[in-house]
Amino acid sequence: MGIPLKQQYKIGSYIIGQKLRGNKRYPLVLMLEPLFQCNLACEGCGKIAYPNDILAQRMGVDECLGAVDECGAPVVSIAGGEPLLHKGMPEVVAGIIERKRFVYLCTNALLARKRMDDYEPSPYLTFSIHLDGNRESHDASVCQEGVFDRAVDAIEKLRDRGHRVNINCTLFQGEDPDDIAAFFDYVKGLGVEGITVSPAFDYEGAARQDIFMGPRTIKDLFRKIFHRGQGKEWPLSHSGLYLDFLAGNQDYQCTPWGNPTRNIFGWQRPCYLHADGGYAPSFQALMEETDWEKYGLGRHPKCNNCMAHCGFEASAVEDTFRHPLKALGVALRGQRTEGPMVADPPRKEPPEPQETGEVARIPVESIDRSKPNVS
Repeated sequence: MGIPLKQQYKIGSYIIGQKLRGNKRYPLVLMLEPLFQCNLACEGCGKIAYPNDILAQRMGVDECLGAVDECGAPVVSIAGGEPLLHKGMPEVVAGIIERKRFVYLCTNALLARKRMDDYEPSPYLTFSIHLDGNRESHDASVCQEGVFDRAVDAIEKLRDRGHRVNINCTLFQGEDPDDIAAFFDYVKGLGVEGITVSPAFDYEGAARQDIFMGPRTIKDLFRKIFHRGQGKEWPLSHSGLYLDFLAGNQDYQCTPWGNPTRNIFGWQRPCYLHADGGYAPSFQALMEETDWEKYGLGRHPKCNNCMAHCGFEASAVEDTFRHPLKALGVALRGQRTEGPMVADPPRKEPPEPQETGEVARIPVESIDRSKPNVS
């Protein structure tokens, strides 16, 4: 597992404390989105499908740190958009580190060389570099040539400066398991601390809709990848049971409160990936007033194909604490790549369109992706 023992210990202690207090719902990772603006226009991204006045908005430094305090999660993942476009980001990161929270600064790395000296190396800070496969696959995914090479250069420079570095890899329809296995071999050779991998969530506002996978395709792909990875000890930054879930060996419902999201609009209901329930004015309101039973596999149409780590990693961690012997067995033997899979979840069909009261959304064809958004 690509997570240092110190971090595992602190997160484990936090979970035990929550259980001793009798808390059934608690956050593990705060998903902090201080902006939606980006300097890329990836074909699978739904975060940049907003008008320019929204893309220009920023959460202030005090607002960001207030969300960290309000939530109390031991880990903060700063996403977007592109966080390095935020002028106050060094102050935000420093404030999170002062609070002894682990922060993952997610970036496409285009600005990393220019901005890396704004951040002091710390065991609490990890640069999470976006890389969706090998050079050809990644540059196609982000719709711009040369991004892969710039990201790899940034990884090497960040490591030279003593920073923790991992990569964040999203997989789409049509991935070749041999290519992904070779890519994991390559990034392991770069000396990255961890690899976060997840199937893409099918955003309505994404430029292409033919690149997202359903549950059976996801399970089949990950079985093939894990089969090729046997004995290679890739530093995957996940619990063994979440990886087993991706391989179709575990049956989980998502835990959206495990990774609550705070962005420029407020506390997003129900999760990082969609805001069907709108926004709550506070973290307490998010936790206490959200109808969690409306969301999840078989409960909501937007959840039909989701197996993303931000929804299911917390479910797997909870299962690890409930069934430690099962988790130990998976850790020792790895993911099973043959034999029957758990049943696919039921699908929740969307309601018939109504003549009035429909929620307006931005048409994909109205988004100009020929020009990246740069502040």
